[in-house]
Amino acid sequence: MKKIVIAIDGPAAAGKSTTAKLVAEKLNYLHIDTGAMYRALTYKILRDGIDPENEAAVVEALKDSKVDLKKEKNEIKVFLDDEDVSKYLRSAEVTNAVSAVSSYKQVREMMVELQRRISNEGGVVLEGRDIGTVVIPDADLKIFMIAGIETRAKRRQKELAEKGLMIDYNKIVNEIIERDNKDSKRKESPLRKADDAIVLDTSNLSIEEQVNFIVNKALEIIEN
Repeated sequence: MKKIVIAIDGPAAAGKSTTAKLVAEKLNYLHIDTGAMYRALTYKILRDGIDPENEAAVVEALKDSKVDLKKEKNEIKVFLDDEDVSKYLRSAEVTNAVSAVSSYKQVREMMVELQRRISNEGGVVLEGRDIGTVVIPDADLKIFMIAGIETRAKRRQKELAEKGLMIDYNKIVNEIIERDNKDSKRKESPLRKADDAIVLDTSNLSIEEQVNFIVNKALEIIEN
């Protein structure tokens, strides 16, 4: 059975991470969370006391950084300079700073090169904001996931609550709107739908329905 490359893009809290992970499990593929890779770099910047808005300082600090993805017990772990930093990546501080860090050209070039290398032999599900447009423009299957602001905010609030973080709903709504604005207007690799991507509105879909939709589309390609 041939192995394909699946690209899943979309705005924050559209459900990409959970869906991509489950799609990868069903197909026995590697799940590449590109957002987590940028979050790892952002975590390093914040940990080292560097201003994420200072492009020159960020680029200099990340020149020799190494980000790896490793599958352990059916879970993808993110390693930064050989340290497992997975548990630090979804903090509010990292979430608020990652748009700035990921917008810098040299940072994106470094990550795109790594993501392409990992995807070279197929059998991968990549998710992010520019997979189908920049990272892997010739991906076999491109999905652009969307959802209404209210749905996305509720998902993010639930995700944070499960980690013991009780964040005001309206604050989350404003953060998502701001993130969308930053991602879609940045100069380097802005968030946008690839012309040949399939739009999947997840507002009223269960996780299972989302996963089955993408898996069925993938099987159509694999079996033809």
